[in-house]
Amino acid sequence: MTQVLDHATPRRRGRVPAALLIPAGLGLLFLVLPLAGLVIRAPWTTLPQRLTEPGALTALRLSVQTATLATVLCLLLGVPLAWVLARVEFPGRRLVRALVTVPLVLPPVVGGVALLLVFGRRGLLGGWLDATFGITLPFTTAGVVLAESFVAMPFLVIAVEGALRAADHRYEEAAATLGASRWTTFTHVTLPLVAPGLAAGAVLCWARALGEFGATITFAGNYPGRTQTMPLAVYLALETDLESAIVLSLVLLVVSVGILVALRDRWMTSP
Repeated sequence: MTQVLDHATPRRRGRVPAALLIPAGLGLLFLVLPLAGLVIRAPWTTLPQRLTEPGALTALRLSVQTATLATVLCLLLGVPLAWVLARVEFPGRRLVRALVTVPLVLPPVVGGVALLLVFGRRGLLGGWLDATFGITLPFTTAGVVLAESFVAMPFLVIAVEGALRAADHRYEEAAATLGASRWTTFTHVTLPLVAPGLAAGAVLCWARALGEFGATITFAGNYPGRTQTMPLAVYLALETDLESAIVLSLVLLVVSVGILVALRDRWMTSP
């Protein structure tokens, strides 16, 4: 009887109900067809020339620079924040974790408005920065970095916190018993333990920063060479040159696929 059940189990698992298969296929088509349309409609014959246009190169260079700087800022601030959330017990920790994840669900335009209210010339901190140090953040390249960091940091914090919670604490305890300071333990034991999660979080953070639009255009504007990143260049090109918009979108698509390939062992491995 047991053998019969063992042979029958794989057959039951292999059956796919049509009521689930058809909606699943439609959902897959809904996600894939727009991307396929982007590839099909791409002006392949003029692609090299359009990619080397000054406006496209400037937007691409600015996007890579600001996304990289935003990722560095997120690492400097987000990794300690993730460590505190994962390892320190304090009142209100759940509230702090919820606040950290707010930018994930907050409309980016709202995030841009919030940044203006804090870092604008008449904002809570912006007026003081301008009067004391002469620093103006809105509508500058630094403003782009700030806007991208605001929307991208939660991806890093969540990934690193999860890696810290999953890490084996015994290695850190062993380092402490050998006389290592907390900072030495953190830099020589903890960070190597969570390196895969840290790398995945940093890549996701960089990708989110690269594709940021709403907070950037609200807080930093759309000035070519200064604040016009690739998503903003796509938006502007839609009004004047559809093929240029397609080419720029194709570049962002290639970057997104490349990131998925780089993280395939983390996100795409079948259990």
